[in-house]
Amino acid sequence: MSHNETILDTMRENMVNVISLVPWAQEIGMQVSSVERGKVSGKLVWSEHLVADPDTGIVHGGVITSLLDNLGGMAVVSALDTFRTTATLDLRIDYMRPAEKGLDIAATAECYHVTKTVAFINARAYHPGSDKIIASASGAFALNSPKGWAGTKAAGQTK
Repeated sequence: MSHNETILDTMRENMVNVISLVPWAQEIGMQVSSVERGKVSGKLVWSEHLVADPDTGIVHGGVITSLLDNLGGMAVVSALDTFRTTATLDLRIDYMRPAEKGLDIAATAECYHVTKTVAFINARAYHPGSDKIIASASGAFALNSPKGWAGTKAAGQTK
């Protein structure tokens, strides 16, 4: 089994734990449904607390941005041969149409290029069963060392 397959298996086994490390992803109810090398899919279950306008029931654009951003970072990690953490450097979102009231939002992010320090993604959000895109994203993510994350000592920390 390759090192990347080990990373992918760990991500698949711990999808709920991965989301728990990102409080905002937890708050919006983000779920991860599949992890492949360089590609991660997930969804948001429509909920009243995600709505921007109570009169229309339309989900706030920031919620959709968060979904695409988080899945983008996970797609980057899934594309790597060694575990690294990521940070969003740039994320462009193009909104095509509002998400419909009461409907879940599915999304897929794909990492299409990795350099020594930066990885690049494309992502899209849509309603399950529909080919109409709600929003698309392109982004760049910094590749960082996992030092200083939960369970590891921060740089310069002695205890």
